[in-house]
Amino acid sequence: MAQTINKDTLIGEIIAIDPGNAAILMSNGMHCPGCPASQAETLEEAAQVHGMDVDVLLKDINEYLAKKEA
Repeated sequence: MAQTINKDTLIGEIIAIDPGNAAILMSNGMHCPGCPASQAETLEEAAQVHGMDVDVLLKDINEYLAKKEA
């Protein structure tokens, strides 16, 4: 069963779950997933800071993780 990311998942956890998630964040305009400050931010907090739609990020990340499990 694929792990599901939610709005409260920390950026550091998202990348630890699968390093490929960093590329998804970066392709959506979040160019600092390796930044030390981002490691303690939730996905929702980081999306707000960057003016991004957290639901789009969630969809992209969870689809990616689900495909890897298939």
